[in-house]
Amino acid sequence: MTPGLVLTIMTIYFAMLIAISWVTSRGADTNTFFTANRQSPWYLVAFGMIGSSLSGVTFISVPGAVGKIGLGYFQIVIGYLVGYWVIIWVLMPLYYRLNLVSIYTYLEQRFDTWSYKTGAFFFLISRSLGSALRLYLAATVLQLFLFDAW
Repeated sequence: MTPGLVLTIMTIYFAMLIAISWVTSRGADTNTFFTANRQSPWYLVAFGMIGSSLSGVTFISVPGAVGKIGLGYFQIVIGYLVGYWVIIWVLMPLYYRLNLVSIYTYLEQRFDTWSYKTGAFFFLISRSLGSALRLYLAATVLQLFLFDAW
């Protein structure tokens, strides 16, 4: 695979992402973005939850982890299942009953603005660090297996 072909594929991929987001976001507002106007079928939400927990790092690291520690990784899978059931049976009824959009809204309503800001701060820090590490890993893999030949 030549670097020119990779650049072409990446350009087409990102152009398609932008086109799809432009087409699907016409007429949308913040309520549509955060809650999908409460009209999403359950299976679409379920696939979205599972899809959001996956990344390119999953496909790179999980096979190695399973090869190294065997079925010990299965504990993480069980943890995901338990976590999803907690979301289904505890958080979702709470969100619908209190008409919440996020856990941070609940923190602000239940406690105060400081708990909301503290929770949001830790969320931003953890997501920024996680995204930076995922980007670093993806760039390292691309460099190692593709762009070193350039």
